[in-house]
Amino acid sequence: MIRRSSCLAGATALFVLPLSILTVSAQQQVPAAPPQNSMQAPSAPAAAATTFPKPDPINFTATIPSKDVINTFLQTSWGYDDNRVWQIQAILKTPVEGISKVVILIGDKSGKQKTQALQFFALPDGKHIIAGDEVLPFGDHPYAGYRSELQQSADGPYRGAASKDLELVEFADFQCPHCKEAQANMDKLATDFPKARIVFQNYPLAQIHPASVTAASYAVCVTKLGGSNAFFQFASAVFDGQEGLATPDGASLTLNSAVTKAGLDPTKISSCASTPETGAQVQASVKLAQALNINQTPTLMVNGRQVPIGGLPYETIKQIVEYQAKLDGIAQ
Repeated sequence: MIRRSSCLAGATALFVLPLSILTVSAQQQVPAAPPQNSMQAPSAPAAAATTFPKPDPINFTATIPSKDVINTFLQTSWGYDDNRVWQIQAILKTPVEGISKVVILIGDKSGKQKTQALQFFALPDGKHIIAGDEVLPFGDHPYAGYRSELQQSADGPYRGAASKDLELVEFADFQCPHCKEAQANMDKLATDFPKARIVFQNYPLAQIHPASVTAASYAVCVTKLGGSNAFFQFASAVFDGQEGLATPDGASLTLNSAVTKAGLDPTKISSCASTPETGAQVQASVKLAQALNINQTPTLMVNGRQVPIGGLPYETIKQIVEYQAKLDGIAQ
């Protein structure tokens, strides 16, 4: 798996970003983040100022997936954005039996954004699509499995509610600049969604951030010896002093200082962090991220729905959380 440190890469980001940002930052013309549950009638919103060309019947040679299934998929994926409109332009058979090519045109109600064409390939199982270089969930309840897996396996420190009805799981790397920037938005989520359980899961990108695994190991031990409150004090201090992680000596000073600010003994935490058991816990969190097809940090899983949040405006993140909570029948 190729892991990225920026959220503006990969197919998933294209489905999360508002159309105005998508036009500027899209690197691939493909859709990605699939839906959780359908909410209303599976029909695309009618375009206002944006006018799409009439679909040609000859471009609908495949019967699966149906237009209704695709529109439900898109409504759940994009429904948080009231300005976005789309049209299914083609559902085509391919040379591979059971694989269909789907082409979508997207625009906005104001007509100010340039119309874009996105495409994906629907697989025979009805539960996955290929978008760009990623295999992603599809179908009526594509994130139910991810949500269940997180409820069982996301064991990092948390703040907020004990209930997992609305679970926001952040996968982050202490040495990732985008993760540092995202912490202000995570604090806002904690304030705006007091009924949410907000979990931190280590996802160190060791290939590009040499100190990230050590920082994650310290985080595991801080949580073990001091609990979630101590962890969030530690994490805040590490992110504030992130530049110090650039050198081995600086990393030791930064991490030990953060441990002290969390009210714990740096010697005990350092000893704990060097044990095989702690290393195994860090790797278990990495494997969980990989099992969820997360390939960039920071990524927020909203009841199983993947949202790359590095550089994403807070209002967009909030809209997605509110929308997903509504889809899942969670009162706010």
